Amino acid sequence: MKSKVILLRYGEIFLKGRNKSYFEKLLIDNIKAKLADIDCEFVRTQNRYYIENYDEKLTDEIVSRMKKVFGLHSLSIATKVETDYDLLNEVALEYAPDVNATFRITVNRADKSLDKNSAQIGADIGAYMLERRKGYKVDLHKPQIEIKIDIRERGYSYVFRDIELCAQGMPVGCSGKGMLLLSGGFDSPVAGYRMARRGMQISAIHYHSFPYTSEQAKQKVVDLAQVLTDYAGNIKLFVVPFTEIQFAIHENCRADYMITIMRRIMIDIAERVAKENGCGALVTGESLGQVASQTLQSLTVTNDAVNGLPVFRPLIGMDKYEIMKTAEEIGTYKLSELPYQDCCTVFLPKNPVIKPSLDIAKKEQAKIENLEELIENAIKNIEITELRPCKE
Repeated sequence: MKSKVILLRYGEIFLKGRNKSYFEKLLIDNIKAKLADIDCEFVRTQNRYYIENYDEKLTDEIVSRMKKVFGLHSLSIATKVETDYDLLNEVALEYAPDVNATFRITVNRADKSLDKNSAQIGADIGAYMLERRKGYKVDLHKPQIEIKIDIRERGYSYVFRDIELCAQGMPVGCSGKGMLLLSGGFDSPVAGYRMARRGMQISAIHYHSFPYTSEQAKQKVVDLAQVLTDYAGNIKLFVVPFTEIQFAIHENCRADYMITIMRRIMIDIAERVAKENGCGALVTGESLGQVASQTLQSLTVTNDAVNGLPVFRPLIGMDKYEIMKTAEEIGTYKLSELPYQDCCTVFLPKNPVIKPSLDIAKKEQAKIENLEELIENAIKNIEITELRPCKE
């Protein structure tokens, strides 16, 4: 008896000691959620997960989904076989193309009841291979072909060649909830991805200045959040009507401080919505020195508007090339480059202040006499969209 299985391995959870079971349960729940619409069997054994009894036509789709589950380190498509030396020889040969190549047999023997150890089993299978693959030579250090055999308890073994890396990180949900300030650019989706990779459950907030920003611009952000659900799971997106507030900033405040004040108000609203929805942190896509609103002085002035929650900036030390490379890898790049402007580009001054003064920023913001009323009205009229991962 032999069958195809997908072997899953987790990473950092190994380091969690007594709390390991908590993280492992979250990871298993996230895996099962990804497999919910696929007819298959999820099997858990000691330090091993397997996906079994599935339609092999769905292998690529299952692999694609598993590679996006944070907490999984790697996977292999393997052949499950009863632990019998003749069967192991036979299956190992199936993984050995008839070419001129160097090879190695690597055996991991968890079943200590066998009469041979790992080295002996590997040597026997290697000898069998040399008899049938005349172009093969043994190389234990840098082989061109490595066939791996994992002999488990309960009478089953797994034979495979390739190890494919997954998203790694920590299971989503193990690090609390965060509110991502999501624009239509390249940076903030990558920031959300990076925090989800560290186990944070993500909600998102976006500021929309209709009619100065189009419905296409808003849909672009919805689409970006939808892509993130493939990695982060369900995302609740809050779209804040921001036109009246931007008008008030434009009419009452110094032009060079407009962006600074806008960022202060945005992060103020984000914190209020975050607290109302059980989020313990704010997340932004800011990178130090990238634009005028992301200098050390600007970030300090923005932080002053936050009242209690930490602000995580996972991209703070990354350059634009690194950010855009990640955007390509996770599938947000093409959406982010669409030419639909968001509210950050409306009423922009020609020369925004690079090193703002906190005192001046507060005085300029205080000129908006009805600001609290405008903020409360914006929050009251938030549009909420619940996004769930699309099945591939």
